[in-house]
Amino acid sequence: MQPGTFYNERLEDLKQDLIVLQKKKSLLAWLRFATVIALLMALYFLLALAWPYVTAACLLLSALFTRLVFEDLKNKSLIGHINFLIIINENELKALQHNYYPFSDGIEYMPKEHAYAADLDIFGHASLYQYINRTCSDMGSNTLAQWLLGPSAKEIISERQTAVKELAAQTEWRQKLQAFGEAKKIRTETQTRLQDWFNAEDRFIANKIWLWLKYLLPVIILTVIALNITDVLNNYVRNYFLLASALLAFYVSKKVTPLHNQVSKITDELEVLEDSIRLIEETSFVSELLKNLQAQFRNKNESASGKIKQLKQILERLDLRFNFVVFIPLDVLLQWDLQQAIALENWKRQNKENVMHWFEALGNFEATASLATLAFNHPEWCYPIFKEQHFFMEGKDVGHPLIQPDKRVNNPVKIDKAGELMLVTGSNMAGKSTYLRSVGINTILAMAGAPVCAAYFCLSPVQIISSMRIADNLEESTSTFYAELKKLKAIIDKVNNNEKIFILLDEILRGTNSLDRHTGSVALIKQLVKHNASGIIATHDVELAKMKEEYPANILNHHFDVQVNNDELYFDYRLKEGICSSMNASILMKKIGIEL
Repeated sequence: MQPGTFYNERLEDLKQDLIVLQKKKSLLAWLRFATVIALLMALYFLLALAWPYVTAACLLLSALFTRLVFEDLKNKSLIGHINFLIIINENELKALQHNYYPFSDGIEYMPKEHAYAADLDIFGHASLYQYINRTCSDMGSNTLAQWLLGPSAKEIISERQTAVKELAAQTEWRQKLQAFGEAKKIRTETQTRLQDWFNAEDRFIANKIWLWLKYLLPVIILTVIALNITDVLNNYVRNYFLLASALLAFYVSKKVTPLHNQVSKITDELEVLEDSIRLIEETSFVSELLKNLQAQFRNKNESASGKIKQLKQILERLDLRFNFVVFIPLDVLLQWDLQQAIALENWKRQNKENVMHWFEALGNFEATASLATLAFNHPEWCYPIFKEQHFFMEGKDVGHPLIQPDKRVNNPVKIDKAGELMLVTGSNMAGKSTYLRSVGINTILAMAGAPVCAAYFCLSPVQIISSMRIADNLEESTSTFYAELKKLKAIIDKVNNNEKIFILLDEILRGTNSLDRHTGSVALIKQLVKHNASGIIATHDVELAKMKEEYPANILNHHFDVQVNNDELYFDYRLKEGICSSMNASILMKKIGIEL
């Protein structure tokens, strides 16, 4: 089934489900109203008979009302979940039309300096990250960003490809995981807050006195009250005990407050974490990567979702301290703060070694699901094949994924061995820079374990390094030319160290005069050839293409050209072999009024 057909059919099903749930919501509201009326009528008609009848009716109708309330809460949760699923499918339909801007662009992950992130539009508006990203938690977003910022090992790529293929076939499952995450974003601050709590010293369970008081004090107070009710103890004695218990509760409360502040306000996020992890736990996976990630949610046959539910319930009980009407009696009679504080510290002692792994594993699931959505949305894309030898790259119909399919022109790429450099000459706007970015961005996808925008793509595991989009830096008083030199130095250092890199250069040394530019470009290319470096260099300087005469086994000349008809330019954006012989700068200058 094509992705557009799937999303449209899924939307129709979800909207029908929503109608049913809305009707159920209305029915439950009327049933609750009817239950209240029945309760009032029971009080009115049965009050004259006998108290046992009134009590029985009240208990029965109250139990029914409570059941209806819980059923309504469950129904509201389902309505919210369905609404998130509807939004997800609507956004996917927009993404198929190349409107992927509702998704986060990851600009916060853009490094100040990076080998290729700025050149290849990895982050920011209309970026590769925004195109791929379907993560909801900070952990998932960060994991996906790291995959795009650096190449993975070949073994990891192979495992990830298998996992992506498996999840690509489970679109409803992926959307369910995404819908859970949309309910409340799991933030890095929550993870940090929990880690700080784990590192903090225990205040109560380390002292056996508190463990004894946890049981002893409630027993004493409840016994005193029972003896007072039976007239064994008078009110003065009872009040003294209650006062002593209240003073101790106040003392404990002051010690519990810092602990509560550390872990409060994360209950909603824990509910999302619980739902997401339970979905993962209950699913049967085939690929080793997904099974290994799933295994991190189990420890001695205990589920992570169950443990998170325990923590959520403890925090919910501790949050009763915000409701003074309920909290004060509980704290005086049962030492409520002390009970929950000890429960929290016991939970921490049992689970603190595993919790951070749960966050990390969820992030990996979300990032893998994002790549799987990319694969599902583009069934015509291929999974790259990797070769051990360095260097090799061959691609057929390689296109830029961020260009709409109806406007995209695909081209081949082939570099057979280390030391080969493609020199791409061509006129302005003919497609040289786009070609470099197409090859680069697909290499990034390949090294992340994702499918690529190509009919066929085979390459060696490699690190991309580029110099394409150079800008000055006023803050550091750095000119454009010096900024490019810094980038080229980084490339040269890696080349001299014989690192396995793939170089993308667009218009070398553009910030200097034409003579120095040509001289420097020739020298750089010779140095790259000397060290068996591989890459693609785009240039207007057709004289550089003559270096093939000196290095016939190393220089591969290709070009993009332009056709001119009655001073009008026509581009086909097709890569061709050989040197470009048609330039368009003079025509463009004439068009803006420069007299040549």
